[in-house]
Amino acid sequence: MSTKKPTIVFCHGIWADGSCFSKVIPALQADGHEVIAAQYGLDSFEEDVATVKRTLNRVGSPVILVGHSYGGATITAAGTDDRVVGLVYIAAVAPDVGETVQDQLNKYPSDIFSRVEVADGRAWMLPNGVEFFAGDLPEAEQKLVWATHYAPVADLFLQQKLKDVAWKSKPTWYVLAKKDHTVNPDLQRWVSERMNAVVTEVDSSHVPMLSKPEIVIDVIRKAVATIQNS
Repeated sequence: MSTKKPTIVFCHGIWADGSCFSKVIPALQADGHEVIAAQYGLDSFEEDVATVKRTLNRVGSPVILVGHSYGGATITAAGTDDRVVGLVYIAAVAPDVGETVQDQLNKYPSDIFSRVEVADGRAWMLPNGVEFFAGDLPEAEQKLVWATHYAPVADLFLQQKLKDVAWKSKPTWYVLAKKDHTVNPDLQRWVSERMNAVVTEVDSSHVPMLSKPEIVIDVIRKAVATIQNS
């Protein structure tokens, strides 16, 4: 049994940055955890994973990685690091060896990509796309999400060709958003079953850490308790 509280490192998805975890970070800090959100640029998958690994160098170990959406791909790659002891996925993709995120999205399409415009080499969410991204947030929060969204490079989802994946060797938990129109709930169910993750289903849009933060906090706390008691 470990008495040391693990560090929590958050990894964001596309159209977001680390501030999307602002409703869950304070509670985990109050629990006594060191917490940090990796801030990567969505310019390339390789560089995003490298940023997560650099973030690991700035905190103590052991570490639980928490990935939302595309962040599930970054924790899948970076989580093979020996300092990582657990993975929490939030409405996330989770590639296998040689599988891209686009492969997964093609298998289970979602609504939001009809509300995306490619311009200047980036994939921008149109204003009416926020209803498919964060439709269960109050209108003012939806407007804030759109106003602060950050577009990924257009081919980001084609860049994942992993040689090793963390979920095959590390314990995993999964928050499955049943009303998600960004990552299809059927895709979430498929990847979480493939990982043999401990699944918590929630009536939420794609952003349960904003619309149902108490549930996300509870899942992370359960992951911590399991790891500390192992």
